[in-house]
Amino acid sequence: MRTGIATVCLSGTLREKMQACAAAGFDGIEIFEQDLVTSALTPEEIRAMAADLGLGLDLYQPFRDFDSVPGDLLAANLRRADAKFRLMSRLGMDTVLVCSNVATASIDDDGLRAEQLAALAALAQDHGVRVAYEALAWGKYVNDYEHAHRLVTAVDHPSLGTCLDSFHILSRDWDTAPIESFAPEKIFFVQVADAPRLSMDVLSWSRHYRVFPGEGQFELAKFLGHVVRAGYTGPVSLEVFNDVFRQSDVDRTAVDAMRSLIWLEEQGAQWLDAQPAAAPADAARAGAFPARRRYPMELATLPQVAEPAGFNFAEVAAAETAGLETLLGQLGFAFNGRHRTKDVQLWTMGQARVIINEVPAPGSGAPAAPAISALGFDVDSPVVAAARAQQLKAPSVPRKSQADEEIFQGFAAPDSTEIFLCQGSPDGTAVWTREFGEGLDHPANAGAGAPGAVIDHVNLAQPWQHFDEAVLFYTSALALEAQPYAEVASPTGLVRSQVMATGDRGVRLVLNLAPLVQRDGGAPEDATAGPECTGRRRTYQEHIAFAVDDLVATARAAKARGLEFLQIPDNYYEDLDARFALDPAFLATLRELNLLYDRDADGEFLHFYTATVGSVFFEMVERRGTYDGYGAPNAPVRHAVQYDHLHQLATT
Repeated sequence: MRTGIATVCLSGTLREKMQACAAAGFDGIEIFEQDLVTSALTPEEIRAMAADLGLGLDLYQPFRDFDSVPGDLLAANLRRADAKFRLMSRLGMDTVLVCSNVATASIDDDGLRAEQLAALAALAQDHGVRVAYEALAWGKYVNDYEHAHRLVTAVDHPSLGTCLDSFHILSRDWDTAPIESFAPEKIFFVQVADAPRLSMDVLSWSRHYRVFPGEGQFELAKFLGHVVRAGYTGPVSLEVFNDVFRQSDVDRTAVDAMRSLIWLEEQGAQWLDAQPAAAPADAARAGAFPARRRYPMELATLPQVAEPAGFNFAEVAAAETAGLETLLGQLGFAFNGRHRTKDVQLWTMGQARVIINEVPAPGSGAPAAPAISALGFDVDSPVVAAARAQQLKAPSVPRKSQADEEIFQGFAAPDSTEIFLCQGSPDGTAVWTREFGEGLDHPANAGAGAPGAVIDHVNLAQPWQHFDEAVLFYTSALALEAQPYAEVASPTGLVRSQVMATGDRGVRLVLNLAPLVQRDGGAPEDATAGPECTGRRRTYQEHIAFAVDDLVATARAAKARGLEFLQIPDNYYEDLDARFALDPAFLATLRELNLLYDRDADGEFLHFYTATVGSVFFEMVERRGTYDGYGAPNAPVRHAVQYDHLHQLATT
């Protein structure tokens, strides 16, 4: 599949965009007219630069409001087209995108439209240019891709074809199956974009909220499958209007964009394999495409991997570890020693493993606050899973190992969290733990508890400009499924929360997008950031949750070890009683231990949180029945209590 991207998707100058697209591995680009008009490069220099970078110049766009106009405007439009066609000749480009008219001063007459498009096609032919006619979803009279195709068919000119844009088609819920009946030589160009399902006017939706494939909710695999079955062989190009992408680092966004097309290509191939093609009306064409591998456009696939079986470990990096060690010991974790060759500690409770990575202090000499730095996942084949991630543009993060030490396959997530792939074992043990053992006289070993504990979920806070990228990354690289997202109220605004999980919930990863807030008239800062935000990267409040069989017993034991619980307001427990009519003795226990509670039709959920150390805190949970949530009604309480606690610390 030939890949492309419109320059409008990216930030920066045209030169910077072209360089980023080439580095990310795109085959070609669409030049958005504004990028050319504002560039200091001449058309000839752009052409030469594209050749040097190995980039095709696939489409010039957009040419607007040409068709359905009164006669006096047609001459002006043809004159404008002639100038653009001459410009395209200097660029070495042969295809232009012409959008259906959106102006109110236009005429609803298909005969007139066909006549005017024929005139444009004839002019284009004189310049060696092809016209790809596109139905805008908000077009005044032509807003349906089948309508646009009927006009192209009626004109029947070799220089006029159609452009199929997934956003304009899927935002209007048009059926994509008719694409298969289109003559492939009349499909001049294909553009793809994903989007979340929103209730708003389609123009605003298009201009601000498109995302890359895999980051929204459109059925793009089905769309691409129909395009392939039609016999199309040209570029599949991204056209994404998104306010965040156009403010983000151009190189990083280009890599995210390329990852999305790699993912889409695989999804399209899988859709073709799973969906048998309908019998074509043309018997001659029926024999041409008996199976996916015989389609003119080949769709590549990636190494196939199963979803992770569970968390193997979570790693917290810190220069000052005393507070972290104390907190883990109070929760009931046992110290399993230091690594024999690295400045690393291992703490365990049941099958829940936490690694403390003792990182050097930053250059200022100030201690680095604890922050979640890595996650380990149990997978069937770490080597195959790592190969898939690398093909999806995930940067490799090798682990330095000596003889007789476990070799982990690793790569970096968009928020810089390191992901390590571990060989899972049926009994839940980890071979690499044998590398620890020094210093086992730690006092925490005296009171370890909760033998059935496991890592239940991990919450990672995402920088606002990379949230959509993270969703695609974990979907494509780790085979996690995105669940419906929620918005949680906090003292600093709404926090968007996106759960990524395996089908059996062996892995639950929660991505939080927190708002930016402004303090004391200063510059905006991340609302998730605590008062001690230093370290190898900008850190955020994040947490690791551990599931136990008996939370009340775990809480009592932790209290006996000196754990200071976050103080939950009495108002919460009064509301809890009003909502659930709990047994008075049980409610008193919840209040005594500062435990939170939720219930739904599937079961019950008990949990409590620790105070924050640096940017990390811990949660202990107990799931009863088949409860599958995270205590969402309690999230605003947790945010408010933590907000007060952190700001009390900041003022003392």
